[in-house]
Amino acid sequence: MNTPKSDSRAPYADERKAHIIEILRSRGRIEANDVAERLGVTNETIRKDLIQLERQGLLRRVHGGAVPVQSLSFEPAVEARTEFTTEKTRIAKAALAHLPTQGSVLIDAGSTTSQLVELFPGDRELTVYTNTLPLAVALLTRPLLTVFTLGGRLRTKTLAEVDDWAARSLAEINVDVAFLGTNGISLTRGLTTPDPAEAAIKRLMLDCAQQRILLADHTKVGAISGTKHGDLADIDLLITDTGLADDQLAELEEAGMSVERT
Repeated sequence: MNTPKSDSRAPYADERKAHIIEILRSRGRIEANDVAERLGVTNETIRKDLIQLERQGLLRRVHGGAVPVQSLSFEPAVEARTEFTTEKTRIAKAALAHLPTQGSVLIDAGSTTSQLVELFPGDRELTVYTNTLPLAVALLTRPLLTVFTLGGRLRTKTLAEVDDWAARSLAEINVDVAFLGTNGISLTRGLTTPDPAEAAIKRLMLDCAQQRILLADHTKVGAISGTKHGDLADIDLLITDTGLADDQLAELEEAGMSVERT
């Protein structure tokens, strides 16, 4: 890797960006503070460079730096999504405060919604709908709950029920609160997920809920996946973790999204 020469001249924007991309390709991630120090510029300068590079689709910003853009077709199985478990648990705990004392809820497939199910209380009578069989089975340990699955074809990777049967179920139900998941949250492309069939079900989930709460860790912000399933305006509240950078929070709020960091 070529390192910029040490001289008194600060590198031009194009030189900085080329250096950022070179580090990203060789190391698999960059730390903004390290790059700023190496290039002799401010952290704010590097932050602006990262924003521009992200908008060009060349990287994805995360707290403190950036990582490469993942392939849009890549979708790990839910049980393999073990990163940021602590953050996802905090998000799930915060989501509990939005559970109704009575009524009905809908729980989407996903690793963070799975954390919500693990913490789900058994002290109230609620009707719970989910499109994921393992979540439904886990909820059966709370005898006061009435649990329904949507039906439909089961996807292998996420164990989510999709296609016509699930769609017909969603057309007939109304719930007080929907706890939703996503693979990507983008200011320009909205909410996205890799599979078109699952995206279609997620779109219908938005229509049947009075309150729509999105549970997503900070790495989902700025990411874009294969198929759009909603707009930022479709969500009443995003619950995420403190890894979400202040500038990203400001951008989401400026776009009209209510955000709770936990």
